[in-house]
Amino acid sequence: MNLLKQLCQIHAPSGNESGMKDFILDYVDQKKDKWVCQPEVFHGPELQDCVVLKFGSPKTAAFAHMDSIGFTVRYQNQLVAIGGPEVHSGYKLVGQDSLGPIECELEVNKDHQLFYKFGRAIDRGTDLVFKCEFEETDTEITSGYLDNRLGVFNLLKLAETLQNGVLVFSCWEEHGGGSVPMLVKFIYDKWQISQGLISDITWVTDGVYPGEGVVISMRDRNIPRKSYINRIIEIANSSDIPYQLEVEASGSSDGRELQISPYPFDWCFIGAPEENVHSPQEKVNKHDVICMIDLYKVLMENL
Repeated sequence: MNLLKQLCQIHAPSGNESGMKDFILDYVDQKKDKWVCQPEVFHGPELQDCVVLKFGSPKTAAFAHMDSIGFTVRYQNQLVAIGGPEVHSGYKLVGQDSLGPIECELEVNKDHQLFYKFGRAIDRGTDLVFKCEFEETDTEITSGYLDNRLGVFNLLKLAETLQNGVLVFSCWEEHGGGSVPMLVKFIYDKWQISQGLISDITWVTDGVYPGEGVVISMRDRNIPRKSYINRIIEIANSSDIPYQLEVEASGSSDGRELQISPYPFDWCFIGAPEENVHSPQEKVNKHDVICMIDLYKVLMENL
C-alpha cells in the first residue's frame, strides 16, 4: 500500500490538482514499460490539469477524480470550505504560502464559522488540507483523503494489466465538478466511447458494510440507466468477486456530469465503502479495496 500512502500525502484540493497530475505523469513514465499494454498519454493545456490514458481499442472509460476537500484562507484568520469537509476544532491543517510551509489548527466557533490558529497571518487564497496520518493494519487503512486517492490508486493498479480501455483522471469533483464535460467530449470524439465506470469511494451505511466487498451503486441522488447496471451486476455475478449493492437518495459523483452531458453515456459508480467520510480519519477495509481492483479488471475486459 506504499503507492496509496504516497497518493494520500499529495496536496491537491479542488482547483489545485497540478501536484497530483505531475505525480501521475511521473508514475506512468516510470512504470509503463512493465505494463501489459503501453498507453497513449494525453495531457496539456487542452485538458487543463486532467490526464487521460488510452490502452488498445477501448470500449469503456473509468473515471477517478484527483482532487480532495479542503479549505481556502479568506481574510484575517477566516477559512472557507472547499467541498464538504467534516470540521472539528483541533484538526491539523497543512499547506504552503509565500513565507513557507504551514501546519496550523482548525477552529470552529459556536456559529459554525471556520478559522485557523497559527503564529502568523497566512496569505489569502492559500489552500489548506488535513494533515495526512496514514495508518495501516492487517485488515484496515485509515487516512485523510482515501476519497478519492483510493480511486486513483485503483486506476493505476488497473493500468498494469489493462489491454483495452481509457483511464480518466478528473478535477474539481469535490466542489461541484467541472472537468468531466470537457473530458467526455474529448474521449467520445476520439474513440466513440459511451460507457463509463466511476472509481470513487462510497459510504458505510445501514445497508453497506465494511469487509463485505466492493459496492455497486444502483443509484444515489442520480439514477443511471437500469439496463447498464443490470449488465454490470450480471458480469459481477459470473466473476465470484464479493460485492454489495447500494441504493441511496443522496450523494453524487462525476457520474452526474456524464448523465447530463449531451452524449449518450452510461455510467455506474463502483467503489469501496468507507467510514468517517471527509474527515482526517477516513477508514476502509483492505478486503474491499482488493475486491474493487479485481472487479474493475473484469468489467473493463467484459463490458
